[in-house]
Amino acid sequence: MFKSFKEMPVWNDSIDLSKSIFDITINLPKSEDYSLTSQIRRSSNSVSGNIAEAFGRKTKKDKSHFYVIARGSAYETQSHLLYGHKVGYFNNEDINSLINKYNILIHDLNKILKSLE
Repeated sequence: MFKSFKEMPVWNDSIDLSKSIFDITINLPKSEDYSLTSQIRRSSNSVSGNIAEAFGRKTKKDKSHFYVIARGSAYETQSHLLYGHKVGYFNNEDINSLINKYNILIHDLNKILKSLE
């Protein structure tokens, strides 16, 4: 059993992905500051934030709720990545790698959710 959310591999993976999202968006045009840059960073950060919040909740139902939100934010981040690729901001290699890492994270969140059923 983990004593802190910081010990959870899924939280560590999500925070690493948030850093990757920050890195990939650092050179986006200034015109995207309040649009794609903000949206993708917020959705990415929401994953780790909701995992941490789930950790702090007491009931299985309450924990599940926040893990579901984390999973939704992971899918949202993937959508933003695909949009960024479609408009030419992100290259194939970066997108494929990040999409795959988010798929693994989503799989891990699904395993946690299944264990709470």
